[in-house]
Parts: sequence; C-alpha cells; structure tokens
Amino acid sequence: MNSFGRQFRWHIFGESHGPCIGVTIDGCPAGLPLEVTDFVTDMERRKGGIQKGTTPRKEDDIPVFLSGWYNGFTTGAPLTLMIENKNTRSEDYTKQRAFPRPGHADWVAGVKYGGFEDYRGGGHFSGRLTAAMVAAGVVAKKLLSHAAKNFETSIEVGATILEIGGEIDWEKGLQKAIDAKDSVGGIVECRVKGLPAGLGEHFFDSVESLLAHAVFAIPAIRGIEFGTGFAAARMLGSQHNDALLDGKGNTLTNHAGGIIGGLTNGQELVFRIAVKPTSSTPQDQQTWNRETDQVETFAVRGRHDLCIALRVPVVLEAVTAMVLADLLLLAQQIPPVLTNHNQ
Repeated sequence: MNSFGRQFRWHIFGESHGPCIGVTIDGCPAGLPLEVTDFVTDMERRKGGIQKGTTPRKEDDIPVFLSGWYNGFTTGAPLTLMIENKNTRSEDYTKQRAFPRPGHADWVAGVKYGGFEDYRGGGHFSGRLTAAMVAAGVVAKKLLSHAAKNFETSIEVGATILEIGGEIDWEKGLQKAIDAKDSVGGIVECRVKGLPAGLGEHFFDSVESLLAHAVFAIPAIRGIEFGTGFAAARMLGSQHNDALLDGKGNTLTNHAGGIIGGLTNGQELVFRIAVKPTSSTPQDQQTWNRETDQVETFAVRGRHDLCIALRVPVVLEAVTAMVLADLLLLAQQIPPVLTNHNQ
C-alpha cells in the first residue's frame, strides 16, 4: 500500500511522468509553523543534476500546500503537499515499452496491473516518488525539533554515504561505473542523536521493524543493519554486550546501535543500508521482448542516475524522521504545538 504510520500517517501519490506527485499527512498537530522555504534545503539535496553521477532531469520540486495549512501554520486537518512534474520526456519510455528493464519493476507491474500501469519513467514505482517522502520528512523533522523541548536537548537526524561502488573514495567508485559504462550502488549510514529511551514496542512494532519497513519503501534498497549488524555474528557475547555505566542508560559501547529489545535505549541510533546499482544502465543487456516473444539485446535510453545512492541520504533521513515522529506521538512525547492563535 501507499500509506504508513499510525498517529503520524503519511500517504504518497502520483507517478513519475504524471501531472504531479505528493503526500498527504494525517495526524500532524495543529499550530506547527510551516513555510515553503522550510523545504528548500532538503528538496535541493535530493535533486538530480546537482552532482556528478545523477540524472540530468531537473525539477523545481517546490511543494504546494493543498490542505491542512493556513497562514503559515498547520491546521490539524490532513496536510497535503503537491509537487509538479514539469521536465518529463515520456517518448523515451514509449520506445522502450516492448522491453521490460532487467532489475526494474516493469515486468512485475505489468503482471500485477494487467498492462494498465503508467510505465513512463517507472510510473508509481519510480524514485521520483522519493521527493514526496522528503517533503513529508521536512514536516517530521520539525516535529522532532519540537519534541526535543521535552528532553532539554535536540534530536538530530543525519545520513551520510560511507562508500560508492565498494570504494570509500566516491570519485573512484563513480569512475568505475563511468569506465564500464554501467551503474554502481553504495552504502549509506543514518545516525540519530537525542532520542529518549523507551520508544517502540516489543516484537512486531520494534523500532528496527518499523524503520526497516519504512526504509524498504525507498526504491533500490537491498539490505539494512543496526549497530554492528552482521559483524555481530562474528563476535563473542561479552564483546558485543554494551556495558551500562549509570542509571541514565549510558553505555560503554554502542554495538546495539541504540536499540535494545526493540526499544530505544537513549544512545545514538545507528544503522546502515545497502543501495543497489541503478537498474536503468546504458550497458547492453539481455531481456525479453514482449512484442516478439524473444530474448534480445537491449540498452536503456533516457535520463537516469549513474548511482542512485548519491541521492539517498536525505530520503533516508526523511523516512527515519517520519517513523520517529510517529513513535513520539504514540508515546505522547511530543508536547502540543498549538497556541491560542485567536488571541
């Protein structure tokens, strides 16, 4: 489905080459100050064409408030943000319709929707929809900032690229793809400081479960690990355990990545994700031709990212902030943002 969250619930809509994409947020408290300028920094970080290795498709990505906002504040009604699609080249995809792209959702979408899906630019499966996620993330980050007033601290969500194409040196990793006329993936790490202990639930609504669920909604994600992650399988228990230092929950180490028993423990939340190489690659590949019913050589044409991982950090921050905002609201850890605006 296209909705996620319980108290802070978001719903994304639109297709890559449709008139617009957007997000509706239900449960956003009234009185949260919000302006279009609040979105500029994160929307710019997500854009293609800004850095080497990203698609040359450029969009304004200026959100328009359709509901739930008035005179600079959220109203408490569902908040709907719309982002127009202006720079589309749908003819690139009309020519490729016969060839489902290897590694992309083209074929499975056709099976599920009987050919009625909007295939242009990947349609509703496109990474273009992450712009809507980032817009919702801006709102969530504002709520986290407001919630931090409860704890006399700040809640900071930040994601960074650890490697591209297996290289810590990004340029070297990107050059691999350029030389091979192919695409590459990468690893992105997210860290959250200032979270209170006790967020989350045991078992099915553990913090890891909810974050993983939301993170895998980002196209191209292939893996996630928390704290030491898979390296924990090669450690002794006495090595992996984080020794408690005091009654406030401070620990000597942070192998758990800030989560114990599905609950936040007050330490820094740390997790990493694996981003696959972009499936739309200029490299010649073999794929089935739906018109001839034969396997043929095919190369993807059009505007695509050489490395989608370059644009993932801000998207990862957004979904993380949304999950945490939802957990804080459920735990009643976000104080009312409403003030008497009539006085």
